Amino acid sequence: MSLSLDQSRIQSFGSLEFIARQVVEGFITGLHKSPFHGFSVEFAEHRQYNVGESVKNIDWKLYGRTDRLYSKRYEEETNLRCQIFIDNSSSMYYPVIENPSIDHPNKITFSIYVAAALIYLFRKQRDAAGISIFSDTIELHTQAKSSSVHHKYLYGELERMLNPISPDQHKKTAAADALHQLAEQIHKRSLVIILSDMMESNARTEELFSSLQHLKHNKHEVVLFHVTDKKKEFDFDFENRPYRFIDLESGEDLKVFPAKVREQYTEAIGRYKTELRLRCAQYHIDFVEADINAGFEHVLLPYLVKRSKLF
Repeated sequence: MSLSLDQSRIQSFGSLEFIARQVVEGFITGLHKSPFHGFSVEFAEHRQYNVGESVKNIDWKLYGRTDRLYSKRYEEETNLRCQIFIDNSSSMYYPVIENPSIDHPNKITFSIYVAAALIYLFRKQRDAAGISIFSDTIELHTQAKSSSVHHKYLYGELERMLNPISPDQHKKTAAADALHQLAEQIHKRSLVIILSDMMESNARTEELFSSLQHLKHNKHEVVLFHVTDKKKEFDFDFENRPYRFIDLESGEDLKVFPAKVREQYTEAIGRYKTELRLRCAQYHIDFVEADINAGFEHVLLPYLVKRSKLF
């Protein structure tokens, strides 16, 4: 599947909501041309009848057409509460681009467009949506609501995040603390979607894993989209010439030849990702690799699959 956007139309409207609609409609068109043809992005109005249930909700007209028993599903059965967690620490602004865009995003821009597209899908499915933005503190936390006014508000908050922060602002990650706090602030069982590079300091790795477990302990369904620039951050694909690498969160810098450290670096970062993936499996958290250079369908499709499994 590929996504083709009419950039002239986007620039003329300049609205994140409009872009989200274009992303989703392009994605749906791709679905219809793919092996997932027939996979519905609209929620089901019926569910298969199970022996022993009350017969009062059986759709007898549908039985007459299909010779199968289905129960009608009502709004409270088909709606979700969805909370999107967005990591807004400085590491999410990699790669440092003067004018990041939907075609050439950094990690935070990619995450914002993903969140906007998901909110558009939530509205189509009449799900309640909220967003939580964190770095070393919780910068924003909204309740999950399904009204159009609330969705407009969410788009407005996301649009403000598209303005790049100063490279010397050094907003550190405290994902472990933020996730623990947010787990306590979401009082109703929800689908929690996390958009983060999960770049916590090595000393706090166990606390980070504990915070993910906390969300599951509170009965939330959790999907972690691990947002990375895979080519640079995991494959360490740099030319063999001197580079000056700068830590966006601390400001520390290091001058190296990539070839001299590539093997050691890729082994270390690979071990961390493997551990993160294994912990997510242990806690029954869906782990999805979200490479910013791989398009949006590999993020939107896992969400739809996850949602379909919840009913």
